[in-house]
Amino acid sequence: DLRRCAGCYACVVACQMWNNQSPGVAWGHVERREWEDGETSHRSYLPHACMHCIDAPCVAACATGASYKRDDGIVEMDYHRCIGCRFCMAACPYGARSLNFRDPGPYLDEVDLSYPTRTKGVVEKCMMCADRIDAGELPLCVEASNGTILFGDLNDPDSDVRRALDESFAVRRRTSLGTGPSVYYMIKGGEAHA
Repeated sequence: DLRRCAGCYACVVACQMWNNQSPGVAWGHVERREWEDGETSHRSYLPHACMHCIDAPCVAACATGASYKRDDGIVEMDYHRCIGCRFCMAACPYGARSLNFRDPGPYLDEVDLSYPTRTKGVVEKCMMCADRIDAGELPLCVEASNGTILFGDLNDPDSDVRRALDESFAVRRRTSLGTGPSVYYMIKGGEAHA
């Protein structure tokens, strides 16, 4: 919900810590936008991460099968199959992938051993905390956002995300890039855009 995002970067930091990311690598980013309207200045923040596209061009571009789509729609990486060719990075229209130039282990004080670190030279991305979802938990960015990021099944009328969209917003999926993103931005003015 872009009306609630204050640019605190808690979602980004939580993701970095949970996923043992190297310094300088962030699977999510928060973009700051500023503009003036007469004498009034405005600021908004736009979080970016993997859009987990229905028609994911990164998966189609991956020569080794390291990028793949789960049955539930989450686009994941098999880091052992990634050869670092970066074709997936070039194919992603959202800039949601990063090349890991170094092993994060030596830079982290407390490595979460339940989540593997990647070797250097592989492409990394948001995997929507699939490990947490599989355990019945929310993605960590959702928990860290204090209600700004919502998660759920749009097809389930009782999910938090469906209720929020039904109560306050009309949904319009923008498919100009042909990817069918599975992430929506809720904005002021009654529309949500992917």
